[in-house]
Amino acid sequence: MKKIRLGGTGPEVSEIGLGCMRFASLDVPAVSELIATAIEEGINFFDHADIYGGGRSEELFAKALKNLPVSRDDVVLQSKCGIRRGYYDFSKEHIIGSVEGSLKRLDTDYLDVLLLHRPDTLMEPEEVAEAFDCLKRQGKVRYFGVSNHNPMQIELLGKYLEQDLIVNQMQLSIAHCLMIDEGLNVNIDNSLSPMHTGGLLEYCRLKNITIQAWSPFQYGFFEGSFLGSERYGELNREIDAIAAEKGVTNSAIAIAWILRHPAKIQPIVGTTNANRLADIAKASTVSLSRQEWYKLYLATGKRLP
Repeated sequence: MKKIRLGGTGPEVSEIGLGCMRFASLDVPAVSELIATAIEEGINFFDHADIYGGGRSEELFAKALKNLPVSRDDVVLQSKCGIRRGYYDFSKEHIIGSVEGSLKRLDTDYLDVLLLHRPDTLMEPEEVAEAFDCLKRQGKVRYFGVSNHNPMQIELLGKYLEQDLIVNQMQLSIAHCLMIDEGLNVNIDNSLSPMHTGGLLEYCRLKNITIQAWSPFQYGFFEGSFLGSERYGELNREIDAIAAEKGVTNSAIAIAWILRHPAKIQPIVGTTNANRLADIAKASTVSLSRQEWYKLYLATGKRLP
């Protein structure tokens, strides 16, 4: 598995990460199998959030990790906070309390990375800065980032933070790539030209912020996977043809499409099937040509201007 360094100065991690949102539906042996498969395939990065399974996903991960010959230093743990039932909360009290809860559930002394999960429009950035300073000073969080934030929201936070924001986790797949669409349709009056993300892709490259791609097999907002979907017949035909040529699965090609971008985007895959995880990991060995990348992009039904 190839490695990248988050934000250019953060921890060195596998270029594919394992998302742990669905762990709450599993038992300890199944989670142990997933973690073991990930490690075997070179994946050392595990993405959590305080709300995943109401905290159960983090608890199961900690219990499962104890069943394996893996030390804390062998894994990079990321968690997220800020989503509460019916509202978002970036208060100092909630951020610190959320981290302490995650540390307890994960049975660890520190998080490698903490992300603010979704923008809180009532955010007071000075309060976030105080929370981050406290967590950093106490050694409870080593690096910080955001999720689902646009450039100006990141700029506002950055004005007050002492720490660099090294990650922005965003929904991204072949079938849901607004940040790529807007960059290809500059000054064009069509459905793909609106600046839904405010030039986020280029902004993150300029600021050395690693984009993490969540739901890399989904289209829409949890409408379903494009793999095998009749809605994306042409795309699946192209994916299957390239997969057959390169000797990997369609899942690996979908992830290889994201990895091909020079922004060094890190896909976060949420499968709970160990065999499929092993198949997905082979994306790290696949090299798509420029022509293949654009062929897949256009197979979603889009056109270049």
